[in-house]
Amino acid sequence: MYQNKINFKILTPVFLMAIISILTIYSALTYTSSSLGNLASKQLIWYIVGSFLVLIILKYKNEYIYQHTWFLYILGNILLIGLLFFGTPINNSKCWYIVPGIGSIQPSEFMKIFIMLVLATMIHNFRNDYKNPNIKEEFIFIIKTLIIVLIPSIFTFLQPDTGSVIIYLIIYLVMMFSSGIRIGWFILAFSIVCICLGSILGIYFFNKNLFINIFGTSIFYRLDRLFAWKMGSGLQLENALAAIGSAGLFGHGFNKTPIYFPESSTDFIFAVFASNFGLVGVIILLGIIIYFDINVIKMVKRKINDTDKYIIAGIIGMLLFQQIQNIGMTVGLLPITGITLPFISYGGSSLLSYMLLVGILLNISKEKDRTYKYR
Repeated sequence: MYQNKINFKILTPVFLMAIISILTIYSALTYTSSSLGNLASKQLIWYIVGSFLVLIILKYKNEYIYQHTWFLYILGNILLIGLLFFGTPINNSKCWYIVPGIGSIQPSEFMKIFIMLVLATMIHNFRNDYKNPNIKEEFIFIIKTLIIVLIPSIFTFLQPDTGSVIIYLIIYLVMMFSSGIRIGWFILAFSIVCICLGSILGIYFFNKNLFINIFGTSIFYRLDRLFAWKMGSGLQLENALAAIGSAGLFGHGFNKTPIYFPESSTDFIFAVFASNFGLVGVIILLGIIIYFDINVIKMVKRKINDTDKYIIAGIIGMLLFQQIQNIGMTVGLLPITGITLPFISYGGSSLLSYMLLVGILLNISKEKDRTYKYR
């Protein structure tokens, strides 16, 4: 059963973030290469296209999407594999297809959603088949779901796109936690990860030559960049901190970013906004983001299908991680990973994937009690 009422508690903050995004990207154009064109206008177009995508999803309902989950997952993996052969290198990464007249398309952004859909379907079916699963049944289920996440993770890592791989794993952990499996599995996984990471980082810090011989220069340079934040080093971070620190209460004013830093319209969009609008602007932006997040979280308490609850868990995990990571790395509290700020940073593929999620959330908010049947 569906209600006709649209959830404006979801839609309104998205609309406000769209305005903030376009204005901030326009302000960042001062230090953006002219060869990229007017990114603010492009972002507006992506938001318009995304709005039509939301309308399409509202028309066909979530059940239609859930029924085609495996097709979307397989398609996503094919696109990721294709990048290794046909992707256009940008900044030493083959993460994008260049489509004439449209721009670049980044499959990993959509893969985040496809992973959520597959995991939600698998958890739903597992809970239907096993009301009180034993340790062996849970172990087999964990292995199956882990393989589902590792396949696109490997293809994405080879591009290389470490940030997206981290998000895949965050989505997996949050959704598996929401599935209700034994907490002991998470303790075991955490222990194994700590041992592995401790060993790898020990080699990295104490014998860099051995690390390069074992893991190669690509992974070495990725870790080197990741830990550069500890010393506050790097043009991006130093200039971003200078721009934010000099903004004061009300900022330097719209379109008056005082200093250059790379990726100002994508990874470091928060620094542009903070330098333009100061502490007051930052408080308003954070208020909008938190308001959106809270209303998404509240949807879990509604009487909705279990599959929808798992999807919401994945969405919450992804959004919170990206928001905290992006803002944290911009102000020097977290490592620089190239993870963008949802709904704010420029990016056609990422924005369309978020708008797809908005459509799914709006459908869930209109839904009362409905049972999905699929395999």
